[in-house]
Amino acid sequence: MTGSRQHRVDTLRQAARRKSEAKTKAADDAIRALVKRGEPITFQSVQREAGISRAFLYGNTDLRGRIERLRAQARPKPSPPEDADSDNTIIQALTSQITHLKKQHRDESAALRAALEQARGENLELRREFARLGGNLQPSTTK
Repeated sequence: MTGSRQHRVDTLRQAARRKSEAKTKAADDAIRALVKRGEPITFQSVQREAGISRAFLYGNTDLRGRIERLRAQARPKPSPPEDADSDNTIIQALTSQITHLKKQHRDESAALRAALEQARGENLELRREFARLGGNLQPSTTK
């Protein structure tokens, strides 16, 4: 890699790191604001409050774990079932669990679709850059 190309790559990496740090700070600030207002902590509420993508929240393991913990803390614990209502309670609990899993699946699918679109965009940019350079990169002959 030439010196100027390496410099451009380093500059882009630094910019990406700064952008990621800014998004992380925005998410932290959003979580604090939601907690302070007593609002539920969900991926959607943090995403809306911070103005960042859900894909970023799902992709950041620290933020994802924190949101999942806070969301679970806010969820009321089911009371122990009584004998007469035990079947009904079990059905309600399972229905609630299925609903939660469906929502989680939808959220994760949306995050994956967003990540795929981003990767497609980056791939297109790389193809254009490759074409602009004349497409004359030689395959490696070392094994």
